[in-house]
Amino acid sequence: MSYEAAVHAQAIEIDRLALEMCAQAGSGHPTSAMSIGHIVTVLLFSSMRWSPDYPAYPTSDRLVLSEGHAVPAVYAATSRLGVMVGKPGEEMRRLTTDDLSSLRAADSVLDGHPNPVEGFPFFDAATGSLGQGLSVAAGVGKAARIEGLDRRVYCIIGDGEAREGQVWEAVDFIADHGLTNVLPIFNCNEYGQAGRVSDMQSAETIAAKLRAAGFEVDEIDGHAPDQIKAALDAFAADSTDDQAQPRAVVAKTVKGWGAESIQGGGWHGKPPTGEALERALVELDQRRIELTSALSGADQFTIEPPSEATARPEQDGDLPSLAEAMKSMDMESLLHTGKLATRKAYGIALRALGHINPNVAVLDADVSNSTFAETFAKDADLTPRFVECKIAEQNMVSVGAGMSAAGMVPFCSTFSKFFTRAYDQIEMAIVSGANIKLVGSHSGITLAADGPSQMSLPDVSWFRSFTTMEDHRGNPGCYVLQPADAYAAYALTGVMADYEGAVYMRTLRADTEFIYSEDQVFNLGGFEVLNEGRDIVLCACGYMVHVGNQVVELLDKAGVSATLIDMYSLPFDTDKLMDIVAQNGGYVISMEDNYGGGLGSAIADALAESGDGFTLEQLHVKRVPKSARTPEEVLKMCGLDAESVVSHVMKLLEVV
Repeated sequence: MSYEAAVHAQAIEIDRLALEMCAQAGSGHPTSAMSIGHIVTVLLFSSMRWSPDYPAYPTSDRLVLSEGHAVPAVYAATSRLGVMVGKPGEEMRRLTTDDLSSLRAADSVLDGHPNPVEGFPFFDAATGSLGQGLSVAAGVGKAARIEGLDRRVYCIIGDGEAREGQVWEAVDFIADHGLTNVLPIFNCNEYGQAGRVSDMQSAETIAAKLRAAGFEVDEIDGHAPDQIKAALDAFAADSTDDQAQPRAVVAKTVKGWGAESIQGGGWHGKPPTGEALERALVELDQRRIELTSALSGADQFTIEPPSEATARPEQDGDLPSLAEAMKSMDMESLLHTGKLATRKAYGIALRALGHINPNVAVLDADVSNSTFAETFAKDADLTPRFVECKIAEQNMVSVGAGMSAAGMVPFCSTFSKFFTRAYDQIEMAIVSGANIKLVGSHSGITLAADGPSQMSLPDVSWFRSFTTMEDHRGNPGCYVLQPADAYAAYALTGVMADYEGAVYMRTLRADTEFIYSEDQVFNLGGFEVLNEGRDIVLCACGYMVHVGNQVVELLDKAGVSATLIDMYSLPFDTDKLMDIVAQNGGYVISMEDNYGGGLGSAIADALAESGDGFTLEQLHVKRVPKSARTPEEVLKMCGLDAESVVSHVMKLLEVV
């Protein structure tokens, strides 16, 4: 039997199924799928070491489809192989070609773009928001290197999406970390959505860019089975040699290969139906006759199974107290000062976690000496699990999602302001069900001297939106944590590591006084009443808790009894909060050092849902701030200093 003819036969069958499933769904991208039919065939039927019986097996080779809209090709191939599908917690079953007719249906495991949590565990992450897949693949590959696995990771990237800067952030990352176990495969079919791709995304230019980045590049015909196999074999030979050059494949392909009537522009996301579909299928059949004359008998391929997996290491012991951790790091004297920045407590917690939890990894974006992730990195025993991503936050988040898919617990840290440029990547990680932890330092306006370009102000509102929905586990899509002191930041870092799901924590630049002690317990969804009053409730978070303490003292002198609550978590226990508000005459003031839509909006939603007659005033940043020398100056500038808050309280209570 001719291997080449067998690949052609399978690829043509995949193309036929892609056409038919998209036509039945009434949407989809069959011509993009047809451009990768041969590559997918060689990967899944021949080159990858994996098992259709256990598609998410820990040591399996992986395929990340960054060009997510081309997913019908993978669905078709895996239906031919009988891959196991099913949502987490449900009974798994084999995918059949009959299932392809359910593409994009509400109750189907075959989502419009790759998404493992919808019941297709062959994939590691949701893709389709273009430009992110290579970073995910790099994260899976980096995790394999850390764990000593010989897993190979393949990533198919469209030529149009190669315009995205994140693709080249990932290329740099792969080169920086010597990830010869990750293979970018650029599918150069020359067409995007609206027309031809730019000359800057031509196969020749992409290959030149890759070579300039230090890659060994194989330029191939993406429909020539022998060329595809040779390129993949060359990659496999180098994949365990971290001293070799990383490799990449640039494959020239045809969008709508095999059916001339649907090639070129005008067919992106437009499946042919009726006579157009029949014509395309006839053209494919003609190609089958032309290319498979040497084929005799059934197609036969050998899929090499993955190596046997060992049990994933588990956490050994509990997180020590902050005092114990600092003593072990010769930092005990700092405790006696009575204050410590929450960002420093985060770094201490990371190092302590690293020694008890072998799955914890730390990623940073060239600011580890500011986020204090360097506390982890500088420990020789933990250094292999520290991943420097440089100034490329989008890549860092997607690498973290890939490491999560590989079973690690990634903590990604940078200035919280800089996470805003990675919102899309964070959302895709949440969609993927990633167990990712995001920690932003230098949060809010109390950063002061560096000015608004460095201040995170809309971040709480954006992250808070994910607290209003459920992930596939039935938990909030993301928890938002804003610790007010070092004890809270240290403990909550440990809570984040124990929790399965996405969490965002803000830390502060400034040293802040201790509010809590070792005895305090912190929980996701919790809050802490710091002072009990009867006239009004002050709900604060992060740095504003310290302002709240000042406000309580000033109000007490004025004869007003205020309850102060540290709302360190979003979401929170709304029923418990409503009870406290009712005990304080129904008056609430929220205090936060960011733009609106965060804590105050969450409280407003809770008050509205209760249906009771409560009164809320939201205090937050209501102007573009500027630099100031101290946190106190910028708080006053924005009307969030203690005296300004007291004025709002008096006006709300109509106290003369």
